[in-house]
Amino acid sequence: RCGRYRWCLFHVEGVGMKSLSRSRLRTCGIVTFAVLLCSGPAEAHLNSTGMGPIYDGLMHFLMTPEDLVPALALALLAGLRGAAYGRRASFTLPVAWLVGSLFGLTAAATTGSAVLSSSWFVLLGGLVIADAKLSLSAMTALAALFGLVHGYLNGSGMGQSGFAVVAVLGLTAGVFVLIVLAAAFVVQLRAHWARIAVRVAGSWIAASGLLMLGWSF
Repeated sequence: RCGRYRWCLFHVEGVGMKSLSRSRLRTCGIVTFAVLLCSGPAEAHLNSTGMGPIYDGLMHFLMTPEDLVPALALALLAGLRGAAYGRRASFTLPVAWLVGSLFGLTAAATTGSAVLSSSWFVLLGGLVIADAKLSLSAMTALAALFGLVHGYLNGSGMGQSGFAVVAVLGLTAGVFVLIVLAAAFVVQLRAHWARIAVRVAGSWIAASGLLMLGWSF
């Protein structure tokens, strides 16, 4: 009888604990649902935090293949040539891009040429494929020319405003970060197959430029 009594008591306590757990679970669900209904507004582009223009400039660069891919190709080329080339390109390209963008802000709005963009794809991708033995001065001139041209095209479409100047700073920061990371990654590659893989990436960039040329014509 004592054992049967204990079993009955245990069974009743177990049923009570299950009921209590279900009740708590239901209460937590109701509270969670109420909190979700009372959530505050979400701002996707940080327009009211002071970071809007910088964010816009950075995202413009990252989401524009005509700017991003050739800049990546230049970084790969500089990395293949060595640390000195990588350092030179890492500072020359962003500075030239900034100068070109500031000049572009004072000019009338222009649109980039598809042929010009495609030519940069083919040129820089071809140099990566060939692992071209450029001199340090030639690499500097190439980075400066590329930065001035693309910076001018970017700046000419932004208009003359303080917002545009801040956006240009964000864009230039994106260029700097990309070329530093990509060039540093390639510089430390020592295996022959790894350098071949970088040159294959250059072939994809050049091939994309040829396709763009075909579409433009």
